[in-house]
Amino acid sequence: MMRGILHLAFRNVIRHRGRTLLTVASIVFGVVALILSGGFIEDTVVEVGESMIHSNSGHLQVNRSGYAAQGAQNLNRFIIDNPAELRTKLQAIPGVKDVLLRVGFSGLLNNGKADASIIGEGVEPDREMQLGSYLTISEGRQLKADDPFGILVGHGVARTLHLRPGDPVTLLVSTTGGASNFLEFQVVGVFQTFSKDYDARAVRIPLTAARELLDTQGAHTAVVALQQTKLTTQVAERVRQDLAPAGFELRTWIELNEFYTQTVNLYQQQFGFLVVIILIMLLLSVSNTVNMNIYERVSEFGTMLALGNRSRFVFHLIILEGAVLGLIGSILGVMIGIALALGISAVGIPMPPPPNADLGYVSRILVVPGIVAIAFCVGWVAAVLASVLPARKVSKMPAAEALRYGV
Repeated sequence: MMRGILHLAFRNVIRHRGRTLLTVASIVFGVVALILSGGFIEDTVVEVGESMIHSNSGHLQVNRSGYAAQGAQNLNRFIIDNPAELRTKLQAIPGVKDVLLRVGFSGLLNNGKADASIIGEGVEPDREMQLGSYLTISEGRQLKADDPFGILVGHGVARTLHLRPGDPVTLLVSTTGGASNFLEFQVVGVFQTFSKDYDARAVRIPLTAARELLDTQGAHTAVVALQQTKLTTQVAERVRQDLAPAGFELRTWIELNEFYTQTVNLYQQQFGFLVVIILIMLLLSVSNTVNMNIYERVSEFGTMLALGNRSRFVFHLIILEGAVLGLIGSILGVMIGIALALGISAVGIPMPPPPNADLGYVSRILVVPGIVAIAFCVGWVAAVLASVLPARKVSKMPAAEALRYGV
């Protein structure tokens, strides 16, 4: 029975080609729109996350316990005395690619004419160059290991003090003992990250120079770079188990970048709203064509009822026709959507800087299985739902009344 009614539904769909093409086109449009918009949003979220990871934060950061809450007020209390031993432990964990040591400080940067308050980091130049693939050098060059007194300044700092590569500057900070200390540096480059606020205050100097300034051989932070971002949760759990008893705390890149969480929440809400809008649009569009098709065939359904078919059979037939239309339209929409996503991604979409950033980027459209599945379901469900009301109305008609539609 089921096989016969399904065969009949297919024949009816093929027989009414004009209505079928119009309905399928509406479904294809909606499915393609969801795949492209969802893939674009997913790429934006991924790009924002990767830019934050590979410009500053790394995947994980390990500090002394209490650093996140009180480190900004008193950095000297949270120095890791034996960072080399910590690095060795972290590098032994599966999934860890590298571990970078950093010393944090704050102070005044002077160009001989004016001062600017800065937050700085002493870094390992060679290792940072591997991590910082999203760190853009707008002027000059990267900091190198053979720059004992070179300094990288953020774009905002360079604008405030009118600094260019080659300019001498003086950095004044407080040592771990509370005394003031200063060193002279030469600007080697100006950098930009994904965060405009960070660039407005940040500088970077070699780790050896930072230790000399602060009179310490320790470090404040061990930055963990992973082989893949998707390993973050797995490695974070292992690090917490191994190091929490030793007085260390861990923060993931998501916890370090509040802007990322806000961006994800915003885009998820926007995509959810878009799904609802497209579902409503498809319901209205498909309902219109389905209604026209069905009411032109009322006498046909009346004949079926007069020949002894039950109203339930007519109802199921109309619903199956809608399901077949939805299936055809959704499959075509998925195929076209994936093809367009791959084609557009090969070219790229130049994008302006997002909020709180100076740098634009090239966006792509990712083919995400979850989004493709949602788009397929929306197209198919819309076609089925659009068939329910007209199917119910026609199937409940008396056979005599339905036959009069053909007179």
